[in-house]
Amino acid sequence: MAERSGDQAANGLSTLTKELPTDRLVEEAQNLLAALGERAIAGVTDKIEDLAEGDGFGGGLKAKAALAGGKALLSEGTSQVKSVVGGGLSQATEKVKDTLSGDKGGNKGKGKKLKVINIVEQIDVGVPVTTAYNQWTQSEDFPSFMKKVEDVEQKTETESDWKAQIFLSHRMWHSTVIEQVPDERIVWESKGAKGHVDGAVTFHEVAPALTRILLVLEYHPQGLFERTGNIWRAQGRRARLELKNYRRHVMRMGILHPEEIEGWRGEVHDGEVVRSDEEVRKDEEQQASEEPEDQELEDEDQELEDEQLEDEEPRDEEVDEEEEDDGGEDEGEEGEVAEDAEEGQNEKRTGRRRRRSSSGGR
Repeated sequence: MAERSGDQAANGLSTLTKELPTDRLVEEAQNLLAALGERAIAGVTDKIEDLAEGDGFGGGLKAKAALAGGKALLSEGTSQVKSVVGGGLSQATEKVKDTLSGDKGGNKGKGKKLKVINIVEQIDVGVPVTTAYNQWTQSEDFPSFMKKVEDVEQKTETESDWKAQIFLSHRMWHSTVIEQVPDERIVWESKGAKGHVDGAVTFHEVAPALTRILLVLEYHPQGLFERTGNIWRAQGRRARLELKNYRRHVMRMGILHPEEIEGWRGEVHDGEVVRSDEEVRKDEEQQASEEPEDQELEDEDQELEDEQLEDEEPRDEEVDEEEEDDGGEDEGEEGEVAEDAEEGQNEKRTGRRRRRSSSGGR
């Protein structure tokens, strides 16, 4: 099947190259050079005839002889130039035919498969990730702000038809989403008569109002313009430019008309819708309503902890005051004990003195 399609493509390109006006191109180039050569001959002839009328070459006969020889020489040179140019153009024509028909190294009739063109681009958009994702899912809006996308028609939740301008021609293809997760990624495949593009786009939250978008494309070119555009990587530059157009549009709409960016928030796996747009939005609303309740519970828990801390602080102060009071009482008791000890010692000293005085009187 693949070999048959390759042979058909090669035969189609061969037919196209045969229909190109290469012979006429060679003929017109030869005529152009012939006209330039005749003009040069006419100029030289006028100069020689002017000299022939005088004595520039030693007489009229010498001048006429030089004139005849010059004409013959110039005519011969013009014929040689025409033949060389004609041969060169013929070789160039054959080279172009071989390139377009996929022949290389003399392998006639064997189509050469082109490599897949990988395009990887990224861009930062100054909107929340949900806004960036919703705008991307509104693919029918693409023709309003993308330069080369002419029309997008959404057939089903996962399938759409696209039409875009490629150089001077128009191309159409059918796209199918095979993987889609809200605010995260979209993966798709496509089919088209003149080439197709498979790709994936992912959304990453850098900040609450800043989203990074990564775009990966696999471009399968087919046809004259697609193959020619691959020479100077026109597809990659076009994807980069369209991403910038997307950023300009989504940032403007996100600020001026955010209510118009609704999008489709269904979930797709293996090409099948596993959760519809309504189901996903309902779950998101439920989660959003539960978040304030959780926040309120957290606030209440925090308030209880603060109150407990406030209650514990006065208790600590009371304990410190009691310890200080106990310390004062202990100091008072110690003072009283010391005073009693001193009084006892004084009494002992007084008793000793009295005994001494009484013994001396005896």
